[in-house]
This record gives sequence, structure tokens and C-alpha cells, in this order.
Amino acid sequence: MKRTRLAALVTGLTAALALTACGVPPSGVIEAGEAATGMSSPAPRSARPTLVSLYFLEDGRLRAYARKATAPASVQDAVRMLFAGPNVDERATVTTELPLLKIGPQVKAKSGSAVYVLLPEEATPFSHTAMLQLACTVSGVDVTLAALPSTAVIGGTGGSSEPPPATDPGSPARTVHAVGNGWSRAQTAGSCPEAAR
Repeated sequence: MKRTRLAALVTGLTAALALTACGVPPSGVIEAGEAATGMSSPAPRSARPTLVSLYFLEDGRLRAYARKATAPASVQDAVRMLFAGPNVDERATVTTELPLLKIGPQVKAKSGSAVYVLLPEEATPFSHTAMLQLACTVSGVDVTLAALPSTAVIGGTGGSSEPPPATDPGSPARTVHAVGNGWSRAQTAGSCPEAAR
């Protein structure tokens, strides 16, 4: 019987100690603000539109037209928009000397000072005015954002897949090279009209 009493006594003492909680007095509900809900992630940022100047012809003269693009717009984006031509509203008064291509051109920027536009097989050599349209459009885009690694091979059905020669990586885009099947043209953007705002 001693064992039973001893076991009951130990159990009773353990329960009493647990109920007293080491001398912490009982309290009511303590208000401490909103309940925790876990970590919240920031809301995704929507891409802000930016303006890109595309150069078309109005009464035979080069003129910049603004287009909205997702920021930051790449040279590839600007070139594709340029080759798409004037929009529906502009077609009555605005023209282009660039051809409408079945396959879009590819753009390669080995450095910040030279941009290569690789054209599909169907493209014929561009006129001086078409080259100015291309050079002026490209000159308004930050080429360093669109630079590709020198090992990238971009081609399609025409042009060259060889990387262009190295140039100064920090300088602005000065020369655009249009490369077609068996032909190449280069143009600087030295005489471009003011960009569209």
C-alpha cells in the first residue's frame, strides 16, 4: 500500500506544480494587435511603358514617331517595330523604304558601338534612306541593354552568324550594319532628326 500512496502523492505534487505554472499569476486575454499572417511578398511590378522613336518618311523626309514599348525596350524590339511599318493611322501620310519581311530580322550587338541587323534571304540591299531609318531608330535605344554575348549565333536564313569585330563596349551606338544574303550596308546615325517625345 505504501507504493500506491507514494505514487498518488508524486502524481498529485506533479499536477499541483503544473497547475501553479512556477508562480506565474493567471491573466486574461492580452490584446497585441492583429494576428500574424505569415510573410507577404511584394506585389509584382508591372512593366512601365517607355517611348521608342521609330523613323519613317513624311513627304520624303525622315521623321521620328513615338511608339510605346515595355521598359526597357531592346534594340531588337525597336527594329521589329520599325520593320512592321507605320501604324494604321499614319499610313495615309507616312511611308517607309524598309521592306515588309516574312521573317523578322535578328539583331546582334557585340558592343555598344556597333549593331548588326541580320536579315532573311528574301531581303534585297537597302537604299540610303532605308539605312537612315534603321540607323536613327537604333541610335535612340540603349544598346548596352540589348547586347548579346559574343558567342551567340543569330541568323535565320541569311546574314552572317560570325560575331562582329570587337569595339569599345561603353560607347553609344554609332553604326548599324544591315547584313543580307550576299550583301551588307553600314550607316551611321550622324544626321538624324530630333527624337519623338
